Order: sequence, then structure tokens, then C-alpha cells
Amino acid sequence: MKTDYTIISRFRNKEKCESLIEKLAEKNKTCYNFCALPVDPNNPNAHPEDQMRHHESVKDFYTDPYFQHMFERDLNGLKNAENVILLLPGGTSAHIEAGIAYGLGKKLILIGEPEKPESLYLIFRERYQDIDEFLISI
Repeated sequence: MKTDYTIISRFRNKEKCESLIEKLAEKNKTCYNFCALPVDPNNPNAHPEDQMRHHESVKDFYTDPYFQHMFERDLNGLKNAENVILLLPGGTSAHIEAGIAYGLGKKLILIGEPEKPESLYLIFRERYQDIDEFLISI
């Protein structure tokens, strides 16, 4: 399904991501929600931190069917979005996804301040200090 946006961030940042998705919906914008799928399918209602501890403990994630499903789902979320938002803080995966989105020619938007300056943050066409500043621009 085509969307106006996809958000890439840490799953630990789930509450902030879902809040942004709700605010985008209020502006009649569609957004892929990577947080809709729990990272721990055996404990879907656990706190995001607890889910991530489980997720990070999977030994053979290369062959794990659930990891494969999440990968395909999130990659399709990137491919089908017109714009990609990196909502900081973002982990390694979010930064890899930003690189994929850049390679796909997506418009990249950065919300938040990077922990340290890196020249590759110049891939972002738009940069905002926080969610409110970004929402004003829509």
C-alpha cells in the first residue's frame, strides 16, 4: 500500500513514533507503522524495552522466520512511502534504512538532533528540531 510517509526510528521510541503517526493522520496523511508488529511475537504487549531485549537475544536472526517477515514488511514500508522520516533517536537499523531510502530516491526528513555530527546527515532534505516544528510545515 502506498503511503505519504514511513517513520524509521528505534522500536524503543514506539510511543513517540505512534504519536507522530496519529498527528499525521489528523492532517489526512498516511503513514506506514513499523511499530504495529511486535518485535517479540510471544509477548506482544510487553514494554518496548522488554521486547527489544528479547529481539536482541535471538541467536540465529539470519534464518529466523519472524525476522524475515519483519524485514520484508519494513522494506516494503520504505519502498511504498513517498517520504521517509528518521525520528531520532534512531539505532543502527534506522540509519541503514535511511541509506536504503536515499538509494531509492525517497525524500528524507530528519526530526531531532543527531548525537554527533556526521557528513552523511546531509542526505536529509529537511531537518526539524522536533515533531511540532515538522508538523507546522505540513
